[in-house]
Amino acid sequence: MKSTQTASLRQMSKGMTLLYIEDDSLARDAANSLFSEFFDDVIVGFDGEDGARLYATHHEHIDLVITDITMPRMNGIEMIEKMRAINPEVAIIVISAHNEAHYLTQTIEAGVDGYLLKPLGVTQMVKTLGKVLEKLHLRHENMKNALLLKQYENITNTSSIISKTDPKGVITFVNDKFCQISGFTKEELLGRSHNIIRHPDMPKTAFRDLWKTIKDEKKTWQGIVKNRAKNGDTYYVKTTVQPILNPDGHVDEYISLRHDITAIMSDKKQLFDFLEANRLSVLILVQIEDYTILEKFYDKANVEKIEDAFGKNMLYLMPNRWGFQRVYHLGNGLYAFAIDRRNCRASKEEIHAVLEQFLANVKEYIVKIDAIEYDISVICSFTYGIYKIFEDAKIGIENAIQKKQSIVYADGLSGIEYDNALKNIETIHMIKTAIDNRKIISYFQPIVNNTTQKIEKYESLVRLVTEDEQLLTPFYFLETAKKGRYYTKITKIVLENSFAALAKIPEASISINLSMHDIERGEITDYIDNLLLQYEDEAHRIIFELLESEDIKDLLMIKQFIKKVKMKGVKIAIDDFGTGYSNFERLLSYEPDILKIDGSLIKNIQNNQVNQNIVETMILFAKKQNLTTVAEFVENEAIYEIVRDMGIDYSQGYYFGKPELF
Repeated sequence: MKSTQTASLRQMSKGMTLLYIEDDSLARDAANSLFSEFFDDVIVGFDGEDGARLYATHHEHIDLVITDITMPRMNGIEMIEKMRAINPEVAIIVISAHNEAHYLTQTIEAGVDGYLLKPLGVTQMVKTLGKVLEKLHLRHENMKNALLLKQYENITNTSSIISKTDPKGVITFVNDKFCQISGFTKEELLGRSHNIIRHPDMPKTAFRDLWKTIKDEKKTWQGIVKNRAKNGDTYYVKTTVQPILNPDGHVDEYISLRHDITAIMSDKKQLFDFLEANRLSVLILVQIEDYTILEKFYDKANVEKIEDAFGKNMLYLMPNRWGFQRVYHLGNGLYAFAIDRRNCRASKEEIHAVLEQFLANVKEYIVKIDAIEYDISVICSFTYGIYKIFEDAKIGIENAIQKKQSIVYADGLSGIEYDNALKNIETIHMIKTAIDNRKIISYFQPIVNNTTQKIEKYESLVRLVTEDEQLLTPFYFLETAKKGRYYTKITKIVLENSFAALAKIPEASISINLSMHDIERGEITDYIDNLLLQYEDEAHRIIFELLESEDIKDLLMIKQFIKKVKMKGVKIAIDDFGTGYSNFERLLSYEPDILKIDGSLIKNIQNNQVNQNIVETMILFAKKQNLTTVAEFVENEAIYEIVRDMGIDYSQGYYFGKPELF
């Protein structure tokens, strides 16, 4: 063993705690002596039950577990499951004897990070430990970076006027928008505190609350702050201050984000205060239509005059049956009427009728400002309730713009279910149109024999062609199709396309994806029976790729279907082997002919030793079961050579060909 490797390992394991479990006392003493050279603290367990107890007690301090498999009272697999239940991310290395190969598939399922073979050698130990510890260090760095990134994202997505300070409140960064609104240059701001823009009207108690929240409680603070620009102008900002914590929980810096609400501070605040005080209210929003065009035709001063003039006349234009007292001007051509629901008990149909009259009145109204005459056109949304009433009405305005409607009843539109439903409706329409126009098509990707490099199989892959001729993969439509009646139609089309393609490739097989839920649908299995009867002489060239699912309702039905089609010559492949819900015992009960090793294990196999180890174990497993193996995601020559040399039988990926039409 090279001294540099040993030194590197000692450096990586510095400060780490190892839990080592071995029931053989001689082996335990020898290995413990070796492990103690590298780890500051080694906790020793005598069997599986002892190891599980020790981990439950000390798991917060344990960085790595090294364990035997065959032990009394509780074997290593059971112990690992208990540890994973406490911490799914704990790093585990298994020490195994050559005669314990039958445990390999179970350890793969358990997600172990490495293997050591008995008798334990220093060279292999250093090599395996080095890779696992390197993985632990990378995981720690990723967690640290993700923590910081998440905190930054949460705050930066809130607003656009940004500053940063050190823990003492000294400004270390401002963006351009901060300089624009405050009137100060970056040079004038950096190294100063935010007192430079503090307005004298802001009470000291407000800032005491701010610092208590972000410094002592280490929580996010939000509020409205009144500031003073360099030229003395007052401006209001909705402010969010976030303490940025390091992994030790200490504040490294503070980030403040602000949104300028000066133009709408008065009316919008008063509207929100009214809605808060009157939890059951009628809210009507009115938006000047094509407001962006108005801004392009006139300068800012004249746009404001037009808005002000219209706002002052809106109460006269509104049939004021319920006694609206004022109009709230919210900026950018948006206005609001609000009234207590007790003073307006009208139905939505009655409110809609009043708004129709309001729109008619507006249509006849002309804004006259100096030499400007402007015909106002507006759209409206209205709602009443107690939950997110303003958000509902605002979304109603957006929908009115998109759908070119003049009035929208907006109650409940802010709910996430509405958004999802709208997207689903659009996707369902796209699917229906594609089915009606025969635009559900099949592409075929070659699968190559790794020995001969000849194409012997093709995988059938569904595609959807949109009305504007875009080609979509299943990611964009299949999950939505599963929620409706069109999924079965898509599956039938794919089956029909795939069987028909047999005539175009007389020497090759066609592989077709089927989910377990497809098989549970009698309509699909009946259709498959008819196709197999129609293509009886070619059935031996059909492969059904099964994707395992954790919520199978009728396992017996699945097995009966597989048995029936295999009797007709069809082969069965297990797709995405090595990921997802794979249950080895259940998969073997399907009597597959082919295992397709998931692309997530293959695409990084050049630089990922753990992936190599897992794939090698899968190949060993497949060969013992006399199963053919296929590597997915073979994207280049280097990956191909690796999987070929490892003994995988077939390759599928862009290196040999993209999915194409026949």
